[in-house]
Amino acid sequence: MARWTESQQGAIDALALDLERVFGPRLQSLVAYPGHGGDETVHSLALVEGLTFHDLAACLPLANVWHRRGVAVPLMLSRSELRRTLDIFPLEYAAIIATHSLVRGSNPFAGITVAAEDLRRACEAQAKSQLIHLREAFLESHGDGASVARLIISSATPFRALLTNIARLPDEDASAADVDMTQSDESLARMAETRMGVPSRVVRDVLSASVTGQMTIGEPTALLSRYIDAAQRVWDYVDRWR
Repeated sequence: MARWTESQQGAIDALALDLERVFGPRLQSLVAYPGHGGDETVHSLALVEGLTFHDLAACLPLANVWHRRGVAVPLMLSRSELRRTLDIFPLEYAAIIATHSLVRGSNPFAGITVAAEDLRRACEAQAKSQLIHLREAFLESHGDGASVARLIISSATPFRALLTNIARLPDEDASAADVDMTQSDESLARMAETRMGVPSRVVRDVLSASVTGQMTIGEPTALLSRYIDAAQRVWDYVDRWR
């Protein structure tokens, strides 16, 4: 469950009141959840019965107010739409389920689970895209050290997101520490090593680079070599996962 600052909680409460004024009893559920990659914007999902264009028009003047409060425009769905799109957006829904807090109404995810195979397939696409990007971007860097360092830094956030998603795949051999749902960089590094044989040092070095910057990468090409090998192992894992 997400932890909100006092300012964020106030913005969430104000959002709930806004939506209640627009939808009344048709607002069935409202949950809030954090963004990704350090984004402090509050995100939300609202389940609404009979969502119409008229409802959207009523919300239109509120959008700028929400943005000023640090709140993204809510994802608005019917309960049926939520259930019917679980297989289309498994990564997104898995992240919301893992981190949301209930604001109004009933829990929209009661009795709902994201199918493990849907999650695996989405992780595989994400992993293979990451690997291809690293290979191609290295060639385009012409081996320039500064360009390689920038590649590592820019790819660290999607790499963190990929490992976070993989951590949600069931694993019979994983210990409680390996599936730590706080999903800190340290827990992701441990998970990568125990599940996929990826050296935890490589994961730590790549993820820390996104925070500390390229000046801390002493030998960027050497790190990228280990990083690409790690990305290959990650893809192999999700490709073979059953």
